[in-house]
Amino acid sequence: MSSDPAEPTPPEGLPDELASTLHQLRPEELRRTIIHAQELLNYNHESPSPVEPKPGDDILSVTEHEGYTEVIKYVTETVNGTESRVGPFHYHVTEERHPDGTVKPYWKFIGDINLDDEEKRNS
Repeated sequence: MSSDPAEPTPPEGLPDELASTLHQLRPEELRRTIIHAQELLNYNHESPSPVEPKPGDDILSVTEHEGYTEVIKYVTETVNGTESRVGPFHYHVTEERHPDGTVKPYWKFIGDINLDDEEKRNS
């Protein structure tokens, strides 16, 4: 993998070999991989995660909890035409049913994350 700080970091628990293979895929191959992974989830009667990264997101961790998904990620902001990576930020993602019957993810911002504190908490 490259040392580019804007390059997405594989989520915790993803095997290194799989992360390396995904990194080598072209965009159309990545799209097909996503479709196949969603098909496998459906086949195994698992609902897909409500966490869909936006372009420029760098998801550091996704942790499923009862009733919500915890996400820690960097985001890319564009200010005056200049892109910059900011964060990491802590979110809780839930599924929200809309009046038309659709279910969409709802991202609740929890706060900034200090990675030094996070590493201490997890050790």
